[in-house]
Amino acid sequence: MHENHRDLHRRLVRPQATGLTRRALLGAAGAALAAPALAQSDWPNRAIRLIVPFAPGGSSDVLARLIQPGLGAALGQSVIVENRSGAGSMLGTEAVARSPADGYTLLLADLPYAIVPALQARMPYDVERDLVPVVMVGAAPLLIFGHPSLPARNAAEFAALARARPGHYTYGSGGVGAASHMMGELFQIATGTQLTHVPYRGGGPAIQDLAAGNLNTVFVTVASAAPQLSSGQIRGLGVMATERMRSHPDIPTFREQGIDLVAEHWWGLLAPRGTPEPVIARIAAAMPGVLGGTGMAERLDALAVIPRSDGPAPFGERIRQDIRRYGEIARSRGITAQ
Repeated sequence: MHENHRDLHRRLVRPQATGLTRRALLGAAGAALAAPALAQSDWPNRAIRLIVPFAPGGSSDVLARLIQPGLGAALGQSVIVENRSGAGSMLGTEAVARSPADGYTLLLADLPYAIVPALQARMPYDVERDLVPVVMVGAAPLLIFGHPSLPARNAAEFAALARARPGHYTYGSGGVGAASHMMGELFQIATGTQLTHVPYRGGGPAIQDLAAGNLNTVFVTVASAAPQLSSGQIRGLGVMATERMRSHPDIPTFREQGIDLVAEHWWGLLAPRGTPEPVIARIAAAMPGVLGGTGMAERLDALAVIPRSDGPAPFGERIRQDIRRYGEIARSRGITAQ
């Protein structure tokens, strides 16, 4: 039996409070203050590997290479970006989870890190046990994009069309369980609509088919659809954020349109469990300077990525919230890996 739609909507489409205690925040601050003491140790004395669990060219790869020079300069050693794609990001993530906990191997994780556990009956690592949060890097609001032929100017008008013709309108995704799939499910829960899901092998082909007119909508970040958006091949119908984006102020938020839905994609660094706390603190303390480096604001703004440098405690709470949120979506909607 499925639970009441209103209860499901209330729990899944509204972001939860972090629930961080004052003690946890003070503890995180204390760890950051302890970072200077690490300067007397010999870490790092060789290159640091930053594993991206996706193929080159995607948003995670782009962001990793944006922070690579600044992070290396801040830590005094080279940072080497290594792409280890496969198994829906699990291959690269497992490689980091099984690496020595010495601070020389880091993972650039993103939202799918919190989604994958909901889809897999068995995993080669435990997302809450085998890796630990270090620092958040950035976040980007998710949007609904439509083809120009769609007779709707915004998300609210599209929802009205979809309610009138259940199952008629389509949305593409990067595959079953991908973030773009989950956003489509959230939209249906929030609006009481029924769309037809069309999964692809990656988000790129879905965006291309939307631009070609073979789909009605997709739910992705600006970074994933920037060329098609700027060329007018697709248009933004709404952004799942609390305020409009500076880079695209013409796209209204969902809440402006009467749809109570906020969701964002995030990226952050994780390390193998057991990595020394002073090492974690030093990396976390370096990130604000990395994100505030020369030219970084313009580069991040072009991708509609909001720089973040939340430390281990708040970043860890964000991961736990999303594991719960998307786990409930997968269970309630019957989504499993294929």
